[in-house]
Amino acid sequence: MVPERFNMARYCLDGHDAGKTGLILAGAHDDEVWSFGALRDAVLRVGRGLLDAGLRPGDRLMIRMDNDVAYALTWFGAIAAGIIALPSSSQLTGAEAEFLLTDCGARAIAVGAGLGDIAVPDGVSVIPAAAIRDWAAHGAMGDFADTAADDPAFLVYTSGTTGKPKGVLHGQRSAFGRRPMYQGWYGISGEDRVLHAGAFNWTYTLGVGLTDPWANGATACLYNGPRDAMVWPRLIERVRATIFATVPGLYRQILKYGEPGAHDLSSLRHGLTAGESLPPVILREWRETVGTELYEALGMSEISTYVSQSPPGPARPGSPGKAQPGRRIAILDPESGKALPAGEIGLLAVHRSDPGLMLGYWRRPAEEAEVLRGEWFAGGDLAHLDEDGYLWFHGRNNDLMNAGGYRVSPLEVEAALSGHPGIADVAVAERQVSETTSVICAYVVPRDGAAIERDALLAHAAGKLAAYKRPKEVIVVDSLPRTANGKIMRRALALL
Repeated sequence: MVPERFNMARYCLDGHDAGKTGLILAGAHDDEVWSFGALRDAVLRVGRGLLDAGLRPGDRLMIRMDNDVAYALTWFGAIAAGIIALPSSSQLTGAEAEFLLTDCGARAIAVGAGLGDIAVPDGVSVIPAAAIRDWAAHGAMGDFADTAADDPAFLVYTSGTTGKPKGVLHGQRSAFGRRPMYQGWYGISGEDRVLHAGAFNWTYTLGVGLTDPWANGATACLYNGPRDAMVWPRLIERVRATIFATVPGLYRQILKYGEPGAHDLSSLRHGLTAGESLPPVILREWRETVGTELYEALGMSEISTYVSQSPPGPARPGSPGKAQPGRRIAILDPESGKALPAGEIGLLAVHRSDPGLMLGYWRRPAEEAEVLRGEWFAGGDLAHLDEDGYLWFHGRNNDLMNAGGYRVSPLEVEAALSGHPGIADVAVAERQVSETTSVICAYVVPRDGAAIERDALLAHAAGKLAAYKRPKEVIVVDSLPRTANGKIMRRALALL
């Protein structure tokens, strides 16, 4: 039962041994170490600083900062003070960042060096990262706001079916709603050291890399040095990580380039993987090379993970697992909305009573209505349950693509590419390029006499799209497969 009064930052940071290590931020050479007491105090100072700067509970604060501890202090400081935090990726172009800033109606934006060069509407305050750091070190101490469990805490943007990103609003209770993950996926205790491979601005990192370890009194370990596959085995050895979390693609790179056998990985109990399906071949090779399990989870921005494999049992290759303890899921008929029996493919749904489920989409009532099916929330994934309760994923009922764990709308990418002067028509879809890898691919029809050069097209996209949204492959075609009504048949693109 969710407590009536609940503050997510208090839940994560209050009540721990003040001297215990709460965060290790590993750099290329040195480690930055924070105790739980130092983290708590810095978060409360930042929360007070934000209020003194004119923000009020319920205001939106967009965060566009560098990959360092100040990002986490700003995120948790805002939530501690009852301010709605909006994390954003430094990979976003100026236009993409400006859309989020305007759409959410932010009262302020916190910016890092080189990230403040965007058009800021009148009435929106700009808070430099230097001010955040000064508050964290020397500011007056604030306190955790007396928030209700259903008060909004943070807003994350994910690709929408209209082509424009939509805001997913989560309540303070969302951290409490993550409790089924603790033993249903992590097998976590206060003695663990959880190394997450993501940057601070990713909600996968803010949740799995920080929120959940801290809620359990475990040590969170992150990295902000130069990145390559060889870094991660060295870091596991260096920080004595017991749990490692990332996406399947990075496990593949570590196996291929990281030389895991050359390092002492004896501290590692197991790895966690989410964001995209784990190919069975990667699980098999990891078991053979490293000797530990990889536990997969299925989630989405609207609830985080809710289906997963879990220790101590061996992972079942090809399935992300079962509903986590306490979660209610169902497979619904896409037309009638009725629950289907085991073995039948339909829409994967989670019960709307789940405390981890979003409060709703930010100012998108039409898109919110699309995913509500009576007492169920159905985000568009197709799946079936077997007789043992394991879930088997069959892709998405809509056209959203998966780029390394980020959901990307093909409409957004198509709109960015369509302005290229040599393109007459364009469609975008995922394309399988190997047994373990799929990429975003652009299928383009050139204008009469035009020559489409891949590098020129990608350079055109670079000015409009974040790196993870840009196509990795370009295929020139004579025409695109369309229905009688002119709609692109995306699943037929893979045959071109």
